[in-house]
Amino acid sequence: MTPFRHTSWVALTLCAALWLAGCATTQPLEPRELRYSAPMEHTFREAVTLMMEQGYVIRHADLTLGRAEASLARWPGYRIQLQVSEAQGGSLVSVSALRGSQPIPPYVLDPWLVELQRKLGELP
Repeated sequence: MTPFRHTSWVALTLCAALWLAGCATTQPLEPRELRYSAPMEHTFREAVTLMMEQGYVIRHADLTLGRAEASLARWPGYRIQLQVSEAQGGSLVSVSALRGSQPIPPYVLDPWLVELQRKLGELP
């Protein structure tokens, strides 16, 4: 292989590697959190029910861990990640979401958290 071809091959390989590395980079998920006075188990069950009512398919749900993940088969594809834990006589809900492979800004999840608050009977 001539020195020019070798240099061209190395440059092309390096450019392809950098291009692919840029595709794999995603922003970290920022969860939105809200405390509820309902017990953790009840809050978790209502949150999973709410996801199903909104058309999400529950992919994973573990009451013991308080974790669930659901997806919505609508372009570009939406996923919700839910974490419910016990907190000072109630529960703490942490929720984050993706649109395709990009995180959804946390404030967009506020209506979902308010709807969960309504289901739990905790609206002011």
